[in-house]
Amino acid sequence: MSELAYRRALIVGTGAGLSASLARLFAKAGMQVAMAARRADNIAALAKETGGKAFACDATDRRQVTKLFADAEAAGGAPDVVVYNASYRTRGPFVELDPVEVERALMVTTYGGFLVAQEAAKRMCRTSTARSCSPAPRQA
Repeated sequence: MSELAYRRALIVGTGAGLSASLARLFAKAGMQVAMAARRADNIAALAKETGGKAFACDATDRRQVTKLFADAEAAGGAPDVVVYNASYRTRGPFVELDPVEVERALMVTTYGGFLVAQEAAKRMCRTSTARSCSPAPRQA
């Protein structure tokens, strides 16, 4: 992995598991790593370990996602790789699940993923390195 063409990564929804492993792997490969969690202090030690930057972001809030990308770019440049790993789950028998908790799970895992992917695509499509960005035709 030491021959990556990528220089900067942004990991949204950073925690102690998969995303922490990816942060370490990216850093070991020489990439700059920016990471975000709802509470930046939860990932401060990982940021220090990897030489990365920690940001606070609620991925279900459009304004916070836009600010995250702007802050990450200002701190080290636009990311070449964006990983969305935020999650929230509710458990129990289907007929007993709290609809509010199910809605929260869907907001984090689906809507948050959409917001992050959309912001990443908008920014990556502006760069000369973007190869697969082709906006849909506009309707009149």
